[in-house]
Amino acid sequence: MKKLIAFAGAALVFAAAAYAQEPATTAAAEEAAAALAEGEEAPAPEPKPTYWTLSLQNNINFGQTFLSQWAAGGYNNYTLAAGVDANANYAKGKMIWNNRLQMDYGFLYSADKPIVQKNKDRIYLESKWGYETPIRHLSYSANFDFRTQFNNNYNYGTPTGLTTEPTRQDWLNARDLKSGLFSPAYLNLGLGLLWTPKPWFSLNVAPLTGGVVIVQDDLLRKTYGMEVIDETAGTYKPVRLEFGAQLKADASFVVNENLKYTTQLALFYNYLTPKVEPRINWDNKVFWKLAKYFALTVSTNMIYDPLVILQKKDGSEGKGLQFREFLEFGFTYTIAGKK
Repeated sequence: MKKLIAFAGAALVFAAAAYAQEPATTAAAEEAAAALAEGEEAPAPEPKPTYWTLSLQNNINFGQTFLSQWAAGGYNNYTLAAGVDANANYAKGKMIWNNRLQMDYGFLYSADKPIVQKNKDRIYLESKWGYETPIRHLSYSANFDFRTQFNNNYNYGTPTGLTTEPTRQDWLNARDLKSGLFSPAYLNLGLGLLWTPKPWFSLNVAPLTGGVVIVQDDLLRKTYGMEVIDETAGTYKPVRLEFGAQLKADASFVVNENLKYTTQLALFYNYLTPKVEPRINWDNKVFWKLAKYFALTVSTNMIYDPLVILQKKDGSEGKGLQFREFLEFGFTYTIAGKK
């Protein structure tokens, strides 16, 4: 459009000059028209830089087992689970700020129990801040994380002492409470150094880490190693303060655009209880996208907490390794924003 206007203006000047029979003016008009025709348009303004990278992955997984006159035995069952994995990462100059929220919730129904059981419940929020030091790949860091679950979780024992088939209420009466919202909840804030030698690997060492363990339900405080208030009455403190060192290693391997593996190993050593072993959390996840909206996910969570009292298979109680694994197939939808 600018060139068209320029040509039109030059044509008018040229016509006026020719009509007046002024050669010098005509030549000037021709030069002006050529200059306007050859002139470049003004450059477009550069887009504003984007410092945030956002992504949101949602999945819904369903499983079902049906048996009819199956000699080996078993029960019909159904599973339903949903999950969210949200990331919001900021990078500008020497500063980074990475945030990740993982939430999982699932149910199980089996024909041998007339109740719906919860088999998956997790909330994990992590925020990591870093600022580059003069040393390559090394940054000052602050790391915050929070872990808990949405609501109560139970172990369902078989009702005993009954002369008739157990009812739904009998099953509910026989269950044992194992966890709940803020029962427990773990909060940690660590200051230290972040080492990122490769884009797919980072190691955070935080020798100054303050922690809070919360167990809101008084029935669970003994199980999670809370301090005793009155041993005779069986009362325990709802909150335990911790101060120690935390080491956290993260790795993410992208095999191709459809296959990804992520892992995180976190260790916390409490200076206030030097004779107690460190608490360990190790999470793994394999995500394999099979089609546009369907994926196979394998995830594992391992916890070793020396203060947690576990009910073992032989009936005894004591500390030990906690482990769970999920193999799921279902609908997956990802929303991602790139820089």
